[in-house]
Amino acid sequence: MITLDAMGTFALIVGLLTLTPGLDTALILRTAVIGHRRRAWGVVLGIQSGTLVWGVLTSLGVTALLTASHLAYETLRWAGAAYLVWMGGRLLWATWRHASSESPRTAETGSEVKTRTGAGDTLLGGWRQGFVTNLLNPKMGAFYVAVLPQFIPAGSSRLAPGVLLAGVHILLAVIWACALIAFAHVLRDRLQRPSARRYLDRITGTVIAAFGIQLAVGR
Repeated sequence: MITLDAMGTFALIVGLLTLTPGLDTALILRTAVIGHRRRAWGVVLGIQSGTLVWGVLTSLGVTALLTASHLAYETLRWAGAAYLVWMGGRLLWATWRHASSESPRTAETGSEVKTRTGAGDTLLGGWRQGFVTNLLNPKMGAFYVAVLPQFIPAGSSRLAPGVLLAGVHILLAVIWACALIAFAHVLRDRLQRPSARRYLDRITGTVIAAFGIQLAVGR
């Protein structure tokens, strides 16, 4: 059995990791700020589904093969980098395209913006985005391989303790996501103007693409 001290130490480590601004924070905030609450929760569920998968694979020893195999790690690293750069670039391209096609006569009213924010607000779409983003991040797997085994008692079944520890990580991440979505809800009314929305998307797209580039050039 995992001791309470070990679980508390693990919670502290993953809690600090969760609070560190990163790709997950950018995805959740941007999705919630534009008014897609169902999709934002889908992103949260998708990210945590990926975390659970990493926890199970690490407990079974599968992710150790990933970090031991240079080819497997590099393949996943480049796939993740390409996906993030594509996602960030698509977001940036959409903002420039909308800016060039918008004129004073065609500027959206507040009601039109609220109507448009309902488009694409699906739980499944958000889940898919969060899940793929998490699974294509080899650093997540490397983190679990380095940290998780240290908290699993020797000589015991690895799967149940591994899932329990991953559950602690997921619980803390969901609590933090609740705070992020609540904060985004406060900001939403201030970002109804199309120009403010474009700036938000440009910042988010740049952050996501930067994470992809960092993943590609990092070692």
